[in-house]
Amino acid sequence: MARSLGLAAYRALTRRAELPQDKPPASRPKGELVWLHAGEIKNLLAVRDLAVRLVAARSGLNVLVTLPHDDGIASSLGTADRHGPILQIVAPSEHPAAVAAFLDHWLPNAGVWIWGDLRPNLILEATDRGCALYFIDADVGGLDKRQNRWLPDLTRQVLSRFSKVFARSAAGHRKLVQLGLSRETLEQTTPLLAGGQALPCSESDLTELSAAMGGRPAWFAARALPKEIPVILSAHARASRLSHRLLLILQPASASQLDDVLMQTAEMNLNTARWAEGQFPDENTQVLISEDTEDRGLFFRLAPVSFLGSTLVQGEDGCDPLDAAALGSAILYGPRVRHYVASYSRLAAAGAARIVNDADALGAAVSSLIAPDHAAAMAHAGWDVISQGAALTDRVVDLVQDTLDHEMSRP
Repeated sequence: MARSLGLAAYRALTRRAELPQDKPPASRPKGELVWLHAGEIKNLLAVRDLAVRLVAARSGLNVLVTLPHDDGIASSLGTADRHGPILQIVAPSEHPAAVAAFLDHWLPNAGVWIWGDLRPNLILEATDRGCALYFIDADVGGLDKRQNRWLPDLTRQVLSRFSKVFARSAAGHRKLVQLGLSRETLEQTTPLLAGGQALPCSESDLTELSAAMGGRPAWFAARALPKEIPVILSAHARASRLSHRLLLILQPASASQLDDVLMQTAEMNLNTARWAEGQFPDENTQVLISEDTEDRGLFFRLAPVSFLGSTLVQGEDGCDPLDAAALGSAILYGPRVRHYVASYSRLAAAGAARIVNDADALGAAVSSLIAPDHAAAMAHAGWDVISQGAALTDRVVDLVQDTLDHEMSRP
């Protein structure tokens, strides 16, 4: 009996569910809006990177990211800190009224469905309203759900609504062919992977600070938590015994740590300059402190080696290591990487990142990597990781741009 269920029966079943009464968590922003649905929440970093690329590629574009459920990972709402108008919410239920309310409110101009776990009501209703949808990162795990096995005809009907489908594996490609997808619509690509962002920096700051450093070797400790500061300073003291001109660029995780950091550097007799005060390091400066997280793009460019803080002890979310890799910095990190574990694992497997557990290990690693050839090898490996999946991201951005351009050209 289950195999005879069609769309009408499926919608009848979904109407029996309780209709959520939640109001939209935010107003729809003005202008064009692209909707990304992250069916596989563990790949959310890659979805966010795609959102950032879309926003960067098209002036005035807004991106709405929907998640399959709220598991506490990232159900935040609002604009991403430096990434512009990117909103993130939980997707509506499959109740037809909830689907209609979602589409009435957000009015997406185009959409990208990422991975699988297809939602027939949501997909069919969106395309009925003229919203072009693309299906990327499709794989067997997202297509082999019980619902899809029960309703093969409905699954085929849903898949036929996508303008283009990209499978991330040969098995996924075969599964989609078995489900009746035409080979003209279907293509096998690399998986969707996070690629990091080229964080901005002031060109004048880069030029002036580079000149002030005068070719001195330097390493950058980013977003360091209070309990990590003594470890970093001890590691710097150890590394400086082998490289007397070595400069540490230190960024506390919070500006509120500044007084404590200055006290610790004074107790260790470390000559310290403050970037926020307009101070440039001279030949005697051992530590340059910057409290502004927006300066990470500058320091990742300047330092061939970066230690990414908030990783030696449990604390804040820390840094996305792909941001450092995108700017050519070899990466050191502690064992507590939380939400970025996949990115750190990719970099470590490629030889672009190295784990450290204490001051001795950190100091030894800095001393080793200050050698230009060592850091360069890690930086090259990091760039290879950043480049993986870039072709798929570029392709999706172009498809969305073409769709939006076509919509704008309509009379």
